[in-house]
Order: sequence, then structure tokens, then C-alpha cells
Amino acid sequence: MTKREMERCRKRLERFLVDLLEPVGRSERRHWGAVYVRGLLLNGERKSIEPLAGRLPEGNVQALQQFVGQSPWEWAPVWERLAQRMTAELEPDPAWVVDDTGFPKQGTHSVGVARQYSGTLGKTGNCQVAVSLHHVGGQGSTVLNWRLYLPKDWAQEKARRAAAGVPEQVVFQEKWKLALEMIDQVRDWGLPDRIVIADAGYGDVTEFREELEARGLSYVVGVASSMGIWTKPPTTRKLNNTGVGRPPTAYKYGSQRPESTLEVAKRAKGWKDIRWREGTKGWLESRFVALRVQPSHGFHEGRPPHKEVWLLIEWPKQEEEPIKYFLCDLPPTYTLRRLVRLVKCRWRIEQDYQQLKEELGLDHYEGRTWAGWHHHVTLTMLAHAFLTLETMRGKKNFWVDPAADPA
Repeated sequence: MTKREMERCRKRLERFLVDLLEPVGRSERRHWGAVYVRGLLLNGERKSIEPLAGRLPEGNVQALQQFVGQSPWEWAPVWERLAQRMTAELEPDPAWVVDDTGFPKQGTHSVGVARQYSGTLGKTGNCQVAVSLHHVGGQGSTVLNWRLYLPKDWAQEKARRAAAGVPEQVVFQEKWKLALEMIDQVRDWGLPDRIVIADAGYGDVTEFREELEARGLSYVVGVASSMGIWTKPPTTRKLNNTGVGRPPTAYKYGSQRPESTLEVAKRAKGWKDIRWREGTKGWLESRFVALRVQPSHGFHEGRPPHKEVWLLIEWPKQEEEPIKYFLCDLPPTYTLRRLVRLVKCRWRIEQDYQQLKEELGLDHYEGRTWAGWHHHVTLTMLAHAFLTLETMRGKKNFWVDPAADPA
């Protein structure tokens, strides 16, 4: 970049942050918020406060530490404004993607840190884990919301909670419940409903799928090869009313038993090779089939049959067995190619995490408190969103300057 191009970029960043940082309060806070975001965007391996401040002419370690670690500004209003701004930019074909990521840590004092499994590490390690909600559109993606996961032992230890400043109302919740909480919050912000996409860590939880259905939200979620399904509607009858007590509501399935997704995959026909996007080494392609099925959860308890959904299966020719299964609560009119493109849009989330961590220092924060972690994450979200808009701005024939266009 030339010096002139750098100056123009900085002015776009200033315009971008004016409205978004307004909720943090007085002008001094907004100033240090803008300084911090600019520091995150600069080159440099470490994005913790001291090295970050050293790269800025106006860098002040004490002021930045106070702003991020102690200042009492609320982060949720910033998230709300950013979500409304970015979802307006990132059309068309949007979806909400739920995922989680790990933050490797030393010691035991940082909020939420524990020995726990992290997909980032691919094993159990000493780390923090956060659940995130992303908006993925045709032009790019952005992070809408975060929840720091507190392991049960951590959440119940009063001394550690107090030392880290964890609010009293924050209690232990499974990750799928944190995901629902984030979805409810962005809906309260007035964001339009989207298809919810998640991996099997969430899709295998029956309650998660049922809660999405109760909210009227369509979903595309990974499931295990052992999940039970009906490929044909099961024959059922209600239990007879004996006249004693409340009328029975349970259904009788007789000797019928569901099949596993693996069993269904092995005798499925109609496999097709589908390309979904062009990668760095050419087109990404695999073999898929989609079938209309009914999930069988609850049949042991006599619950009525579930409605029909799509079962999408991926089975590359070179593999001995299928590698992925997805339940897609979408209309029968959806084509196989459209289903594949939806499940494969999760690659953007891995790209988001990589950029947030490697370029913007998402996991570099060295503070230990609940508020400090959320403040750092908020400012990293702003930096990532600005980079997304700058990338869109550089695309051929993109018709608007996203970083300068008013919200």
C-alpha cells in the first residue's frame, strides 16, 4: 500500500468506528477503543497490550489496560450495532453458523480456563473455550455473538468466580444452550431469521434441534452415523383409553425399529458428484446423496413420529464408509447442490477463526477477568469486520464502498 492508500484506509476505519464505538461512553473511551482496533490491524506477531501499544505513536499501555481490563463499558450494545451493520452488507444467501474454538492458556487463573477438549487443539488441553455465532453470506462472513464457556467445576467455584469478576447470573450451561442463547439475543436485536448450521457436536443433541423447531428456525446440522431414522413413515397407533385417569397420548410402534444413518447410507442409491467451490488447488468435489427421512428420537417413549427432513450423506469414492451425515430441516424443493453448498459454507468459519487469531490476536489477551476477555473480543470483532468490508471493497465490480457507506 502507498502512503496515500494507507491514509484513505485509516479514514475509512475512523468512519466505520464512529457509530459502532458510541455505546462505550465518553470520548476518551471511544478514543482508546479506536486506538486498540488500529493496533490489532497493524502487523506484528503478538497482539497483547504491551507490544500492541509499542507499535502505535499514541500507544499508552496503562490507558489501554484500563480501557480493556477495568473500564465498565457494556459490550452487548456494540455487538448489536455491529451485527445490524454487517448483516446488511453480507447478502445474499445468508445463514447463521454455530461453532466453538479454543484458546490455549498457561496456568489456572484466566476466566474459564481448564483442562478440556478443544477442537482447535484436537485434544484435551489447558484452554478456554468459547461458542460463537456467525453470519455467513454470499460476500463474506462476520461474527455476531460470543459466549465464553464455563466448565461446571469452574462455574461452581465461588473464589475463582469472584477473582475473575464473573457475574452472578452466569451459570454453567452446555454449549448447545449457549448457542440458543446467542440466537435468541440476535433475534431480539431485530435480525431476520436465518437457516442455522452446526456440526455434530450440536446436531446430535435432540433438544437443540427441537428448540430450533420450536422457534420456527430451519437448520442444517451434522449428526452421528448411529443416529436412528425412519426411511418410510412408521405405522403407529395410540394406546387405548382405559377410562381411568387422563387419556393416553403415547404411540405404539410394535416391532418396528429404526435404522442407523450408516445402514441407510450403505444401501442408498443415486449418489452424485457435486462441486461446491473453487479452492487454492482447484475445485472441491465429493460424492453425496440426499434422502427424505424421519428422525426416530423418542419412539422408545411412545412419542409421535417426527416430520420429514433431508438426510444428506457425504461418501467420497476413495473412502470405505461415509464420512459425514447431516439432518436438514428444509423443504422437499431444495436441490442436492443447494444442500451441499449450505453444509459446506462452514469453511468460512474456520477462515474467520484463523484470521481472528493469527492476524488480529483474538487469543493473545493476557488478562484474567470476565469483562477484560469480552472487551478484547469485542474490539477484535470490530477489526475483523473492517477487514471483511475492505476485502469486499476490493472485489471486482463491487458497487459500493462498504467501509464508507452509512449504516
